[in-house]
Amino acid sequence: MKADISTVNPKENIIIKGAKLHNLKNIDVVIPRNKLVVITGLSGSGKSTLAFDTLYAEGQRRYVESLSSYARQFLGKLNKPKVDYIKGIAPAIAIEQKVNSTNPRSTVGTSTEIYDYIKLLYARIGRTYSPISNQEVKKDTVSDVVNFIKKFDDKTKLLLLAPIIIDENRELKTLLQVLEQQGYARLKWNDTIYRIADFPQEKYKNEALFLVIDRIVTRADEDFYNRLADSIQTAFFEGKGICFIENLEDNKVAEFSNKFDLDGMSFLEPNTHLFSFNNPYGACPTCEGYGNVIGIDADLVIPNTGLSIFEDCIFPFKTPSYIHYKEDLIAVAYQFDIPVHKPWFQLSEKQQELVWNGNKSFNGINHFFSVLEEKSYKIQNRVMLSRYRGKTKCTTCNGRRLREETNYVKINEQTISDLVTLPLDELSIFFKNIQLDKYDEKIAKRLLTEINNRLLFLTDVGLSYLTINRTSNTLSGGESQRINLATSLGSSLVGSMYILDEPSIGLHPKDTERLIKVLKDLRNLGNTVIVVEHDEDIMKEADYIIDIGPEAGTFGGHVVAEGNFEAILKSDSLTAKYLNEDLKIHVPKKRRTSKNSIQIIGAREHNLQNIDVTFPLNCLTVITGVSGSGKSTLVKSILYPSMQKKLVGYGDKVGQHTEIRGSFEDIKNVEFIDQNPIGRSSRSNPVTYIKAYDDIRALFSNQKLAKIRNYKPKHFSFNVEGGRCEVCKGDGIVTIEMQFMADVHLECDVCNGKRFKKEVLEITFDGKSIDDILSLTIDDAVEFFSENLVTKIAKKLKPLQDVGLGYVQLGQSSSTLSGGEAQRIKLASFLVKGITKDKTLFIFDEPTTGLHFHDIKKLLASFNALIDKGHSIIVIEHNIELIKCADYIIDLGMEGGKKGGELIFQGTPEELAKNKKSYTAKYLAEKL
Repeated sequence: MKADISTVNPKENIIIKGAKLHNLKNIDVVIPRNKLVVITGLSGSGKSTLAFDTLYAEGQRRYVESLSSYARQFLGKLNKPKVDYIKGIAPAIAIEQKVNSTNPRSTVGTSTEIYDYIKLLYARIGRTYSPISNQEVKKDTVSDVVNFIKKFDDKTKLLLLAPIIIDENRELKTLLQVLEQQGYARLKWNDTIYRIADFPQEKYKNEALFLVIDRIVTRADEDFYNRLADSIQTAFFEGKGICFIENLEDNKVAEFSNKFDLDGMSFLEPNTHLFSFNNPYGACPTCEGYGNVIGIDADLVIPNTGLSIFEDCIFPFKTPSYIHYKEDLIAVAYQFDIPVHKPWFQLSEKQQELVWNGNKSFNGINHFFSVLEEKSYKIQNRVMLSRYRGKTKCTTCNGRRLREETNYVKINEQTISDLVTLPLDELSIFFKNIQLDKYDEKIAKRLLTEINNRLLFLTDVGLSYLTINRTSNTLSGGESQRINLATSLGSSLVGSMYILDEPSIGLHPKDTERLIKVLKDLRNLGNTVIVVEHDEDIMKEADYIIDIGPEAGTFGGHVVAEGNFEAILKSDSLTAKYLNEDLKIHVPKKRRTSKNSIQIIGAREHNLQNIDVTFPLNCLTVITGVSGSGKSTLVKSILYPSMQKKLVGYGDKVGQHTEIRGSFEDIKNVEFIDQNPIGRSSRSNPVTYIKAYDDIRALFSNQKLAKIRNYKPKHFSFNVEGGRCEVCKGDGIVTIEMQFMADVHLECDVCNGKRFKKEVLEITFDGKSIDDILSLTIDDAVEFFSENLVTKIAKKLKPLQDVGLGYVQLGQSSSTLSGGEAQRIKLASFLVKGITKDKTLFIFDEPTTGLHFHDIKKLLASFNALIDKGHSIIVIEHNIELIKCADYIIDLGMEGGKKGGELIFQGTPEELAKNKKSYTAKYLAEKL
């Protein structure tokens, strides 16, 4: 579809003419500026190519063109996107769905900059309190002393004194000589003033001795006070931080100190470095600001918190050699109110701490391990210790990363360590209701505005359950994308072009409404917001929609419809057919039921509230609930590792629960399929992952010319020396390291990105070289190999087609695949392996990521094929289209974080739709 774009105004629109990168078919696109624009279409139709590889790449390239000549020397090589021209483009910001940070020091607070502002707030207006008397620690300044003197009546006679401190290695005589040489004239001793020369040194017996700095007669005169300020400064210097003002009329003495001391303790003065855990000055000295240390892992010492002390929950105290520790504890427990028959997780924090630390009457767990440490020359003690070692919360800072002195600085009774452990919704209440005096309010006003704005954005994108101390590398892809979104909102840029990659991932439909509000706010600031999205609600709210299609891969790349939501509904595209319900994902006529199941009893890891959950086998079970309600914890941290240990005897660390029981004889394997890339390197690709490349190499080495040249299968591999291009080592790209910027990846000049030597590319099969084969999409490859009767390869590629990946190229680098695509390749690899022989429990984490309605239909067909062969599938999901097709639903909630972790419902979708409590029910009822 070609619009006449020569008449379009580039001041009001972004105009792309003749886009032909990847599978785009020379299309012209007009995107209205300062609007919320959704680009939709099947997976692989060319949405991301248009949004990221064309628009964003051009925005970046133009930005870099404005840089210094050093940076620009590489830009002759930075390829322009394949378009005739792009007009009206604005500075581009891309927010993708990757978990960005692997840095253990990066936290939610540092990546959103909230922590930087809080740090500054504490440094500027934090008050230091002594832990002994709880009095505020203050130091006196010169102006404090001047203000004190101003209170006296005119003509009052005062003395400004500095205490004389005599060092051990100095005599009084020499000290007095030095003072005299410096121009001082008088001393005060035993309430009498002497001239320095007349001082009776022989009578002096180490009593208090003062130097008279100045004799003052008060008067209301600015010059007088300016001169006085100099004298006070001198008095502080001579008195090593202390000076006195004596009123000669009533002999009353006032003491002033410019030291930051109280109750015999010296305190550190607040500054921004003190509150930074990334700075050696502020970081906890034990864990160096990481919050974790290698030590005794509490989860290994007490592996099952569902047992009581009496039932041997403390694992090392079970053995005959150490059972006396347990007996001693039980004997005195009643005196300290420690219930020995209650499950460990029901003990209060205080009671648990007492068991760990012990007291005079009994030795705690920590004492037991310190005894082993002392006798670690014995091999058995070293073995015992190694059994319980692991990453554990730092005992010095309690996981809060900062040195102890920061806990003396408070604002409204709260230390900075108290704030970093609060969920964001509670934190925003604290900052909204903060009480400050007029002077502090002036200083804090701007900082509080920034903090409150950023907290509001994070709550708006549905992250109110996080804490600012949460490390970035523990966040899901959807969470880290929404944090980037909130950070962008916080920076309040205008006139920019934001390109977002499916921001609704990992969001419950309830939270999507808030996300739409955030996107509209970003647009209302004066930005163009372009969203690559499949979510129906976001499409309804968009100002303009561009639908790319009609199909995926080589059959995609056209603009099949554009306009507002109503205009899209009138079109003939696949998206419109699903939105109009001409095509739809049908609700199954009959829900499968199963006698066999697996139960988890007492799940209480993270925020799970000691719940009992049943997972039926041989059917499709879906786990739903708002973000942060505990779905991943239940499945990833408890169910999956427990099943691994049951079936293969080893696995990841299991989260806290009482027990797991059920029909294990019905399952031989368990597979967890998440959205992590299928390979970390640029060499990994779909065809190597599903092991079809070995057959392709063998096929090429059997060609006539290959035999003449004595080429073996290895010559057709880009991973080993032989046939690969040695300049780029078979990568097809060369990486140039840029200082201060992201590295630039350029096509290899020698092989032109084809990965192989020229002579290897001369070997062909049915007119195609190895490079041509790797460039085929899976759809084309299946057709090509079937026509040439190479059914073995076609059979291996078929499952990739079945899971809706027909548009992906065989040799496409794993690093360019989205999370959803990587997940579906893993699914296909199981279909290929015919893992179908042993009954397997498959666990999927949001498999609909990046999927159009039409692709979800294909995915469900693959799921049903697996279940029909006797396997079981458990899916964590927010997509209502998939939820409505479940046989059994487990709904967690109500909210996220501390307010989550409850089991709201388990049963069929029809029963859930009637549930009044569940948030999911409302959205499910509409679809059923």
